[in-house]
Amino acid sequence: MKARTLKKDKVNIITLGCSKNMVDSEVLSGQLLANEIEVVHENGKLDHNIVVVNTCGFIDKAKEESINTILDQVALKKKGKLDKVFVTGCLSHRYRDDLEKEIPEVDAWFGTMELPLILKELEADYKAELLGERLLATPKHYAYLKISEGCNRTCSFCAIPLMRGGHVSRPIEELVKEAESLVKKGVKEIMLIAQELTYYGLDLYKKRQLGELLYRLSDVEGLEWIRLHYAYPSKFPIEVLDAMRDRKNICNYLDMPLQHASNNMLKAMKRQITREEMEDLIADIREKIPGICLRTTLIAGFPGETREDVEELKDFLRRMRFDRVGIFTYSHEENTTAHDLEDDVPAEVKEARAQEIMEVQQEISLEKNQEKIGQVFKVLIDKKEAGRYLGRTEFDSVEVDNEVVINTSKKLPIGEFVQVKITKAFDYDLEGDVIDQ
Repeated sequence: MKARTLKKDKVNIITLGCSKNMVDSEVLSGQLLANEIEVVHENGKLDHNIVVVNTCGFIDKAKEESINTILDQVALKKKGKLDKVFVTGCLSHRYRDDLEKEIPEVDAWFGTMELPLILKELEADYKAELLGERLLATPKHYAYLKISEGCNRTCSFCAIPLMRGGHVSRPIEELVKEAESLVKKGVKEIMLIAQELTYYGLDLYKKRQLGELLYRLSDVEGLEWIRLHYAYPSKFPIEVLDAMRDRKNICNYLDMPLQHASNNMLKAMKRQITREEMEDLIADIREKIPGICLRTTLIAGFPGETREDVEELKDFLRRMRFDRVGIFTYSHEENTTAHDLEDDVPAEVKEARAQEIMEVQQEISLEKNQEKIGQVFKVLIDKKEAGRYLGRTEFDSVEVDNEVVINTSKKLPIGEFVQVKITKAFDYDLEGDVIDQ
């Protein structure tokens, strides 16, 4: 497109929110690059003239961050440092009409499914033959693989279906081809993501096909780690774990957001499962894959949550002893069914409960980490920071889980595997030494 500057256009993409948004930005980058338009992610040099802000509209904090980022870019445009500001992603999809009125300086707004329209605005053609091709924003040794879009679940607190629509699976052949392409670029680890992994295939193949997909992906030569994020617990297809048991390159790791443990809360959240059923499921998973790393995510301060509900959740954590736990405070989202309930837990109480719950997990995490002292783990080196190398075991995903800190005078290859003997344990991290292989 012709901008005010005489220089060739250079597009900077700023991505906010989750890994699914990051994949969308990477796909947009790949399309722009194929149209010979220079594109960068999170450009710190400020030598670009066009910005695309890929927003998040999931919860209040994310919405605030997205709006502040848009306003920052608009301010740069007013100073003459940018020619154009475009906004896409979930926030834009959900609130486009209001945002167009509130921030008229933005040149165009796009929804989550409007990639061809963004490209048209940038005078680029949508190239269908690039299916699965993208310009990675992550270090080249790992990447996210989005296996489906949208969600058919009806959790009362969740606004995702409003922004991403119903569940749409991508064909297995397409995903295998994309994985092969990623491996050729140097990727060793892929993280399977979706709003909900276990629904995969029901729309496209009329049966659950996550297990088949895992077997097919694990056959991709050169792919050393496959990791599963975001499984729905109700009617969890336990046979999926056969692939994890059978194939060495599928990490013994499962991210399964449970949201709460009190039956009152689970019912109000419309989770279609009880605490007792969740405990049985966790026992079944651990029986099938001994030593599996279980990660979950929780919500504090849902409408009507009582002190008894919080105590029940803490008791559940002590009994289940998850390896990894994350927590959000409840965000009262309009047009969700929970919005009809009174948001009766004050913000400061939500924060206090979240902290209280995480203090329980902190003790569990430290105890589990201390059990690893003296053991040797295969570690993927992610980066070098402040003179130390930082890596991960198969039990740790990127950014959200533990890191293994390695102090060594030797040069370690970023993106390669080493064997590390754990020497120290902290609440959420480990420290160790590389051993001869």
